[in-house]
Amino acid sequence: MSAPVLPILLGRFEWTDLSFVRAWENPTISEIIGAGAGGLVIVGALAVAGLLTVTGRWRWLWTEWLTSLDHKKIGIMYVVLAFVMLTRALIEAVLMRMQQAVAIGHPGFLSNDHFAQLFSTHGSIMIFFMAMPFLTGLMNYVLPLQLGARDVAYPWANSVGLALTAAGAGLMMASLVIGQFSTGGWSGYPPYTGLAFSPDVGPDYWIWAVSLGSFGSTIAGINIACTIYKRRCPGMTFMRLPMFCWTSLCTAILMIFAMPPLTVATALLALDRYLGFHFFTNDLGGNVMNFANLFWLFGHPEVYIVILPAFGVYSEVVSTFSTKSLYGYTSLVIATMAIAVLSFTVWVHHFFTMGQSANINAVFGIATMTIGIPTGVKIYDWIWTMFRGEVRFTVPTLYSLAFMMTFVIGGITGIVLAIPPLDYVFHNTLFLVAHFHNMLIPGTLYGMLAAYHYWFPKAFGFRLDERWGRRAFACWVGGFYLAFMPLYVLGASGMVRRTAEIFEPDFRPWLYVACGGACVLLAALGSLFVQLWVSIRDRETTRVTAGDPWDGRTLEWSTSAPPPEYNFAVLPTVVRRDEFYEGKRDANPYAPPACYASIEVPRGSALGPVIGLAAASCGFGLVWHMWWLATLGLVGIAAALITRSFVRDTMRAIPAAEVEAVERRWLTAVHEHRPISRELEQTPANRGLAEAVPT
Repeated sequence: MSAPVLPILLGRFEWTDLSFVRAWENPTISEIIGAGAGGLVIVGALAVAGLLTVTGRWRWLWTEWLTSLDHKKIGIMYVVLAFVMLTRALIEAVLMRMQQAVAIGHPGFLSNDHFAQLFSTHGSIMIFFMAMPFLTGLMNYVLPLQLGARDVAYPWANSVGLALTAAGAGLMMASLVIGQFSTGGWSGYPPYTGLAFSPDVGPDYWIWAVSLGSFGSTIAGINIACTIYKRRCPGMTFMRLPMFCWTSLCTAILMIFAMPPLTVATALLALDRYLGFHFFTNDLGGNVMNFANLFWLFGHPEVYIVILPAFGVYSEVVSTFSTKSLYGYTSLVIATMAIAVLSFTVWVHHFFTMGQSANINAVFGIATMTIGIPTGVKIYDWIWTMFRGEVRFTVPTLYSLAFMMTFVIGGITGIVLAIPPLDYVFHNTLFLVAHFHNMLIPGTLYGMLAAYHYWFPKAFGFRLDERWGRRAFACWVGGFYLAFMPLYVLGASGMVRRTAEIFEPDFRPWLYVACGGACVLLAALGSLFVQLWVSIRDRETTRVTAGDPWDGRTLEWSTSAPPPEYNFAVLPTVVRRDEFYEGKRDANPYAPPACYASIEVPRGSALGPVIGLAAASCGFGLVWHMWWLATLGLVGIAAALITRSFVRDTMRAIPAAEVEAVERRWLTAVHEHRPISRELEQTPANRGLAEAVPT
């Protein structure tokens, strides 16, 4: 056994905690893969730092992005973080499928602990550091524009929320280099994650990474809800809100009320591990079911936190690319609110097998089935929106159609799992894994990718390459069916989930197909990156400066692409739903205002990144028992908050002359462009001014 190195400074760190040292001392394939992953983290960080140094972009990164309080830039940074974490989590998924494909009557190439770490990090990243940042970034960018607002309600808190989320993601990445991650799954169930069974640093990495992400998401939820309540432009009543705003409001409410139970659960587990409390032990009054209830009080609303924004995206995409008003708007609003409420009534179906009475299981089984009704309402409304519409099969439309077909399959399997006796059969099998991914990949990932393609021209001023977008779509959909449909068969045949080695040779063909599907999914991610590179390379041929390449319906399409920092020179006034779309048909939506006025926007602030760095330092110190670092991080957070309370000059004015100059340049470009018919939508002729065809 090696001894801690400088325990006063480095806590419980030992040389063998470095992935490279472990690979040197025990050069197995599993350890080499772990060291390679850690090396990629270090090389990637050094490459980014080197590129910024060579190009002299450090000041640009700090002043224009990291310290910016512009909701649009914060939203983009959230999405960039999500793509980085998606890359890691998807590679881990491929490794797991490869391990199971080769470990049939054979140990495979991954150790049991390494395999357990992979499924723990994969689930934790996909939920907390891919889906949550992606949807939060999307809401950050789009909501104020759709509401006709200049910014979110609390711009500085917005920066703090991003910083805390990035701090949690940083701890996840640090675990690749130093130490190991938890082997307790993404749900972190004690007593296995308690000190008696897991004395290593893995569960501590999980606790503090998830806690930081939870704090960031709670702040984001409060900010989004307050923005919708308080920052709507004149005339924007609730029943004139775009559907994406409605789903974002419900998501924000869920974030506000669902994230605290998770924070409490991780805090109590930390007390068990650090101070010898017994909240979740098997003795001295502890009860592990308290953790299960707290976690799933968060966990099942979380499913709808990550799916509801995607429902809003599908509503916008289907309506825009069907050239029709959204069918059943009121029913969609009611269905969205019903899903939000019912999501808090179904958490017990996650532990049907844990010993509660049949009556309780029946109640929660019925509640679980009931939540399918408002979801079905949405599917029917989207279908009727497309019916007899002028549907354009763009990449966002393709993702929406794939979602509808695939999500229904997942919903049917959810009904199966909602029946307690059947859940007893399938609960801990790959059938559950297939169902879970059957809901989240089309429900969340397809929605986020549809949004990425739909709003990318608004954010960056040029369209994404359509051909590579279709290739990526084909790989995502084909890879999904290949990777997860075999898991239904394997689960029904009795294969237990989270299994590193398989002893049933009849599972072999299905595991091979699933492994191939995982590789296709990795090709889908690669296609997205190629698409981005090709789109940047050819951006001059796909410019959409006028800002309305899709004949959009909502207010974000009424500004330039990308929008100015202040969003709108004059806040719009809304008198009907789809104000901009209808205005293009009976008025001139690009008429200049009678006069321009100075506009106040929030000043940039370094305190958000400082709090994020301090929080990451505190979390890292707590993981490794570096008490001085943990204390320094806490003091840094407190000092930043106190410092911010003394700051009075938080706004700066953009002079009226500058606003007028920016707007006149944009309006001149609008009037110079020729309106483009939908047949030319994907050609270089589309410069962001869609032809307003009467409806």
